[in-house]
Amino acid sequence: MHRTLPASSRFLAALVLLPTLGLGGLAPEARGQSQDTTAQAVVEPALIRPGDVVRLQINREPEMSGDFPVDPAGLVVLPRLGEIQVLEETAETLEAKLLAQYRTFLRTPAINVTVLRRVSISGSVGRPGVYNLDPTMKVGDALAMAGGVNPQGDRGDIQVIRDGVRLSTALGQQTAISESIIRSGDQIYVPEKSWIARNAGVVAAVISATTAIVIAAVINN
Repeated sequence: MHRTLPASSRFLAALVLLPTLGLGGLAPEARGQSQDTTAQAVVEPALIRPGDVVRLQINREPEMSGDFPVDPAGLVVLPRLGEIQVLEETAETLEAKLLAQYRTFLRTPAINVTVLRRVSISGSVGRPGVYNLDPTMKVGDALAMAGGVNPQGDRGDIQVIRDGVRLSTALGQQTAISESIIRSGDQIYVPEKSWIARNAGVVAAVISATTAIVIAAVINN
Protein backbone atom coordinates (compact mmCIF):
# COMPACT_ATOMS: atom_id res chain seq x y z
CA MET A 1 0.00 0.00 0.00
CA HIS A 2 1.27 3.48 -0.87
CA ARG A 3 2.23 5.36 2.23
CA THR A 4 1.99 9.17 2.40
CA LEU A 5 4.60 10.97 4.45
CA PRO A 6 3.37 13.18 7.26
CA ALA A 7 3.52 16.93 6.63
CA SER A 8 6.52 17.29 8.93
CA SER A 9 8.51 14.72 7.00
CA ARG A 10 7.59 16.29 3.67
CA PHE A 11 8.83 19.63 4.97
CA LEU A 12 12.14 18.13 6.04
CA ALA A 13 12.52 16.44 2.67
CA ALA A 14 12.05 19.81 1.00
CA LEU A 15 14.87 21.18 3.13
CA VAL A 16 17.15 18.47 1.75
CA LEU A 17 16.29 19.35 -1.83
CA LEU A 18 16.50 23.12 -1.46
CA PRO A 19 20.31 23.44 -1.32
CA THR A 20 20.71 21.16 -4.34
CA LEU A 21 18.47 23.46 -6.32
CA GLY A 22 20.66 26.45 -5.51
CA LEU A 23 18.86 29.62 -6.42
CA GLY A 24 18.17 28.68 -9.99
CA GLY A 25 14.43 28.42 -9.44
CA LEU A 26 14.14 31.98 -8.22
CA ALA A 27 13.55 35.00 -10.40
CA PRO A 28 16.66 37.07 -11.16
CA GLU A 29 15.37 39.84 -8.93
CA ALA A 30 15.18 37.44 -5.97
CA ARG A 31 18.82 36.50 -6.51
CA GLY A 32 19.85 40.14 -6.35
CA GLN A 33 20.69 40.17 -10.05
CA SER A 34 19.14 41.93 -13.02
CA GLN A 35 18.02 40.03 -16.08
CA ASP A 36 20.77 40.33 -18.67
CA THR A 37 20.68 39.92 -22.42
CA THR A 38 23.21 37.82 -24.26
CA ALA A 39 24.34 38.31 -27.84
CA GLN A 40 26.51 36.30 -30.16
CA ALA A 41 29.89 37.79 -31.04
CA VAL A 42 32.72 36.68 -33.29
CA VAL A 43 36.44 37.33 -33.25
CA GLU A 44 37.02 40.29 -35.56
CA PRO A 45 40.05 41.03 -37.78
CA ALA A 46 42.83 42.83 -35.91
CA LEU A 47 42.08 46.22 -37.46
CA ILE A 48 42.69 49.37 -35.44
CA ARG A 49 39.48 50.76 -33.97
CA PRO A 50 38.49 53.97 -32.17
CA GLY A 51 39.38 53.62 -28.49
CA ASP A 52 42.51 51.57 -29.20
CA VAL A 53 45.89 52.83 -28.06
CA VAL A 54 48.85 52.89 -30.44
CA ARG A 55 52.07 52.08 -28.59
CA LEU A 56 54.91 53.54 -30.65
CA GLN A 57 58.48 52.60 -29.81
CA ILE A 58 61.26 54.28 -31.80
CA ASN A 59 64.73 52.99 -31.07
CA ARG A 60 66.96 55.59 -29.40
CA GLU A 61 64.14 58.14 -29.51
CA PRO A 62 62.39 57.92 -26.11
CA GLU A 63 60.92 61.42 -26.41
CA MET A 64 59.08 60.36 -29.56
CA SER A 65 57.91 57.05 -28.16
CA GLY A 66 54.79 56.48 -26.07
CA ASP A 67 51.13 55.45 -25.97
CA PHE A 68 48.78 57.42 -28.22
CA PRO A 69 44.97 57.00 -28.14
CA VAL A 70 42.87 56.62 -31.27
CA ASP A 71 40.00 59.13 -31.24
CA PRO A 72 36.40 58.42 -32.40
CA ALA A 73 37.27 59.56 -35.92
CA GLY A 74 40.12 57.05 -36.15
CA LEU A 75 42.86 59.66 -35.82
CA VAL A 76 45.98 59.41 -33.69
CA VAL A 77 48.35 62.30 -33.02
CA LEU A 78 52.00 61.21 -33.23
CA PRO A 79 55.22 63.14 -32.55
CA ARG A 80 56.51 65.08 -35.57
CA LEU A 81 53.81 63.59 -37.84
CA GLY A 82 50.69 65.10 -36.27
CA GLU A 83 47.30 63.54 -37.06
CA ILE A 84 47.38 60.16 -38.79
CA GLN A 85 44.30 58.25 -39.94
CA VAL A 86 44.68 54.68 -38.70
CA LEU A 87 41.29 53.05 -39.29
CA GLU A 88 41.47 49.91 -41.44
CA GLU A 89 45.16 49.58 -40.55
CA THR A 90 46.69 46.68 -38.65
CA ALA A 91 49.68 47.03 -36.37
CA GLU A 92 51.86 45.67 -39.17
CA THR A 93 50.60 47.96 -41.93
CA LEU A 94 50.73 51.00 -39.64
CA GLU A 95 54.29 50.15 -38.65
CA ALA A 96 55.36 50.05 -42.32
CA LYS A 97 53.53 53.32 -42.99
CA LEU A 98 55.17 55.11 -40.06
CA LEU A 99 58.59 53.73 -40.89
CA ALA A 100 58.39 55.40 -44.29
CA GLN A 101 57.17 58.69 -42.84
CA TYR A 102 59.72 58.86 -40.02
CA ARG A 103 62.57 58.47 -42.50
CA THR A 104 61.93 62.15 -43.24
CA PHE A 105 63.19 63.01 -39.74
CA LEU A 106 65.40 60.06 -38.78
CA ARG A 107 68.23 58.54 -40.76
CA THR A 108 67.70 54.88 -39.93
CA PRO A 109 64.57 54.62 -37.79
CA ALA A 110 63.79 51.35 -36.05
CA ILE A 111 60.08 51.32 -35.19
CA ASN A 112 57.77 48.95 -33.36
CA VAL A 113 54.00 49.42 -33.23
CA THR A 114 51.69 47.58 -30.84
CA VAL A 115 47.95 48.22 -30.77
CA LEU A 116 46.56 47.99 -27.25
CA ARG A 117 42.91 47.36 -26.41
CA ARG A 118 41.57 49.67 -23.73
CA VAL A 119 39.03 47.81 -21.57
CA SER A 120 37.37 48.00 -18.18
CA ILE A 121 37.93 45.12 -15.77
CA SER A 122 35.37 44.89 -12.98
CA GLY A 123 33.54 42.58 -10.63
CA SER A 124 35.33 40.31 -8.16
CA VAL A 125 38.87 41.52 -8.85
CA GLY A 126 41.40 43.24 -6.62
CA ARG A 127 41.71 46.55 -8.51
CA PRO A 128 38.77 47.27 -10.84
CA GLY A 129 39.62 49.87 -13.45
CA VAL A 130 40.49 50.63 -17.06
CA TYR A 131 43.54 48.89 -18.52
CA ASN A 132 45.45 48.87 -21.81
CA LEU A 133 45.82 45.25 -22.90
CA ASP A 134 48.57 44.02 -25.19
CA PRO A 135 47.01 41.56 -27.68
CA THR A 136 49.73 39.01 -26.89
CA MET A 137 48.53 38.83 -23.29
CA LYS A 138 46.18 36.15 -22.01
CA VAL A 139 42.94 36.88 -20.19
CA GLY A 140 44.59 35.66 -16.98
CA ASP A 141 47.36 38.24 -17.45
CA ALA A 142 44.73 40.97 -17.82
CA LEU A 143 43.02 39.84 -14.61
CA ALA A 144 46.41 39.84 -12.84
CA MET A 145 46.86 43.49 -13.87
CA ALA A 146 43.57 44.17 -12.09
CA GLY A 147 44.80 42.55 -8.88
CA GLY A 148 43.67 39.02 -9.68
CA VAL A 149 40.33 37.30 -9.05
CA ASN A 150 39.08 37.53 -5.48
CA PRO A 151 38.41 34.29 -3.56
CA GLN A 152 34.66 34.73 -4.05
CA GLY A 153 35.04 35.38 -7.79
CA ASP A 154 33.92 32.77 -10.32
CA ARG A 155 36.98 32.04 -12.50
CA GLY A 156 34.88 29.75 -14.67
CA ASP A 157 32.40 32.44 -15.75
CA ILE A 158 34.50 35.35 -17.04
CA GLN A 159 32.14 37.57 -19.01
CA VAL A 160 32.49 40.18 -21.75
CA ILE A 161 29.96 43.03 -21.68
CA ARG A 162 29.60 45.44 -24.59
CA ASP A 163 27.21 48.41 -24.50
CA GLY A 164 25.42 46.85 -21.54
CA VAL A 165 24.90 43.51 -23.28
CA ARG A 166 26.60 40.33 -22.15
CA LEU A 167 28.23 38.62 -25.11
CA SER A 168 27.92 34.88 -25.49
CA THR A 169 31.48 33.58 -25.52
CA ALA A 170 33.74 31.02 -23.90
CA LEU A 171 36.49 33.07 -22.27
CA GLY A 172 39.11 31.18 -20.27
CA GLN A 173 42.12 32.54 -18.45
CA GLN A 174 44.40 31.01 -21.09
CA THR A 175 42.58 32.72 -23.97
CA ALA A 176 44.85 35.18 -25.78
CA ILE A 177 43.43 38.68 -26.08
CA SER A 178 44.21 38.62 -29.82
CA GLU A 179 42.14 35.44 -30.23
CA SER A 180 39.18 36.70 -28.22
CA ILE A 181 36.21 38.92 -29.04
CA ILE A 182 37.52 41.60 -26.65
CA ARG A 183 37.89 45.04 -28.18
CA SER A 184 38.38 48.55 -26.85
CA GLY A 185 35.40 49.81 -24.86
CA ASP A 186 34.41 46.34 -23.65
CA GLN A 187 34.10 45.31 -20.03
CA ILE A 188 35.64 42.13 -18.66
CA TYR A 189 33.44 41.17 -15.72
CA VAL A 190 34.11 38.50 -13.09
CA PRO A 191 30.90 37.61 -11.21
CA GLU A 192 30.78 36.16 -7.73
CA LYS A 193 30.39 32.44 -7.29
CA SER A 194 26.90 31.19 -6.53
CA TRP A 195 25.83 31.05 -2.88
CA ILE A 196 26.19 27.27 -2.90
CA ALA A 197 29.71 27.38 -4.36
CA ARG A 198 30.76 29.96 -1.74
CA ASN A 199 29.23 27.91 1.09
CA ALA A 200 29.90 24.36 -0.05
CA GLY A 201 30.87 23.18 3.42
CA VAL A 202 27.71 24.58 4.99
CA VAL A 203 25.53 23.07 2.26
CA ALA A 204 27.13 19.65 2.69
CA ALA A 205 26.60 19.78 6.44
CA VAL A 206 22.96 20.83 6.06
CA ILE A 207 22.26 18.09 3.52
CA SER A 208 23.86 15.49 5.76
CA ALA A 209 22.01 16.61 8.87
CA THR A 210 18.61 17.03 7.24
CA THR A 211 18.92 13.70 5.43
CA ALA A 212 19.49 11.98 8.76
CA ILE A 213 16.47 13.76 10.27
CA VAL A 214 14.21 12.82 7.34
CA ILE A 215 15.29 9.17 7.48
CA ALA A 216 14.65 9.08 11.23
CA ALA A 217 11.26 10.74 10.79
CA VAL A 218 10.23 8.25 8.09
CA ILE A 219 11.29 5.29 10.20
CA ASN A 220 9.46 6.59 13.26
CA ASN A 221 6.28 7.16 11.29
